[in-house]
Amino acid sequence: MYSDEEVLITLHDEQNMRKAAERLFLTQPALSLRLQAIEKQWGAQLFIRSQKGLLPTPEGELVISFSRDILQKKEHTLDQLQLLSSKVHGTLKIACASIVGQNWLPSVLKKYVELFPDAKISLHTGWSSEIVRSISDGDAQIGIVRGQTDWKGKKIHLFRDTLYLVDQELTSVEDLQQTSKPFIQFKSDSSYYQEIQKWWQKNFSVTPKQQIVVDQIETCKQMALNGLGYAILPAITLSEYDHINKIPLLHDDATFELTRDTWLIGYDAAFELPQVAAFVDVATEK
Repeated sequence: MYSDEEVLITLHDEQNMRKAAERLFLTQPALSLRLQAIEKQWGAQLFIRSQKGLLPTPEGELVISFSRDILQKKEHTLDQLQLLSSKVHGTLKIACASIVGQNWLPSVLKKYVELFPDAKISLHTGWSSEIVRSISDGDAQIGIVRGQTDWKGKKIHLFRDTLYLVDQELTSVEDLQQTSKPFIQFKSDSSYYQEIQKWWQKNFSVTPKQQIVVDQIETCKQMALNGLGYAILPAITLSEYDHINKIPLLHDDATFELTRDTWLIGYDAAFELPQVAAFVDVATEK
């Protein structure tokens, strides 16, 4: 059963009784009764219902902040207890860039849970900027980010992948100067977009004739696979079964090539945790 603190935080995060009930594996009536009992215990109304969903009252904000502190202190205490044990257990809390979470991380976590079945995993994905914030806020122990990072704490290089020009017809980078096909791009963090722009400006004096912007990298890939335009995609998203021309954006001069680095970041104290140290071993195994 979830604690009162977990119930309140879930209600606050979801701002919706139905979604919160689904996350907590409760029925809505059961969750309503649970909330009433918690409010009775505190002697105050903690949430109000509005057209925008559940909104915390001033008293609710105070209790929710207290609840977050309680859970963080509990996690910290459990982590400290684990340091006294040689067995790897506890919760590995990872925040991961979406593209890595989709294409690279699953196989690594599969091996991790096979080696350390007593460990639990908490994972959320997002843009690299969101990953850094999750670590800073204490919501994750370690993060996996893409591209250049100005993280001041510990960081471990995981891998570098080449970016490819992908298209059904184009066979070289030079073909971009003649094509009238649209350049299909996907929304990403600003650093990825800036790296593409810098590469383009170094190689070409004009901008693409047409551009299409989609919200997901997989949508971008599928549109390119179906001949609707060309795209620039990282190797991590491509496979030998993709029937499309893949031109690596490499160059004798490194300043003219296009690659993408992936980093594991976190505070020094987090890397001392057994469950984190075990993950690092698995993730960096050659």
